[in-house]
Parts: sequence; C-alpha cells; structure tokens
Amino acid sequence: MNEQFARSLAEAWISAWNRHDLEAILHHYATDIEFTSPFVPALSGDPSGSLRGREQVTAYFRKGLHAYPDLHFDLIRILTGIDSLVLYYRSVNGLLAAEMMTVNSEGLIQTVRVHYVKE
Repeated sequence: MNEQFARSLAEAWISAWNRHDLEAILHHYATDIEFTSPFVPALSGDPSGSLRGREQVTAYFRKGLHAYPDLHFDLIRILTGIDSLVLYYRSVNGLLAAEMMTVNSEGLIQTVRVHYVKE
C-alpha cells in the first residue's frame, strides 16, 4: 500500500458517496467483502453488525443512502498500512468515523471495520 494508491482510493470513495452513486461506491469493493459497522443492526436488522458479500452490502448501502438523503463525508486524514488503510472522516449526524479497510491483490476493498464517535 503506497500513499498515492491510498489517496486515489480514498478520494474516489469519498466522491462516490458524496454523489450518492451506488454503482461507483460498489466499484471499490471485492465481491466477497466482509463489512462490519455499528450502523449494520439498525439498517439491516442483523444484530451481529457484520455483512458478507456484495449482495448484502449493496442492500445495506442502498438503505443507508435512503435513510440519510443529506449524507456527505468530509475526508480528514488517510493512514496507510501494509495492505490496509484507515480513512478518518466526518460522517452523518456529527459523527467522526474511522474506517479500517484491507485491500486485496486486485486493489479492491476486502474487509471493513467502521468506528464512530460523537464529536
């Protein structure tokens, strides 16, 4: 993971979310994505907080875009690891978010762990 790839991915990801472009958002994810977020139980009904596979993630993102029509993310910082990155950004309802994403050999997001704090 180099800083240039991480920045490119982060900027494209933020832009897709801010346009509410579901297809562009999904373009960044592997088909066997594993996604964990505190919002999952409320939006998907799955109390585990985790979703697996693009079909589940697509339904969840669609509900999220519908539930938050004014959704807008402001990127604050990108942190890089070996095969991962963390996006630190301002999210919905005054929340600060940190998403840890692992990236597979194809450059697609493989796993996500989302963390929030009310500012």
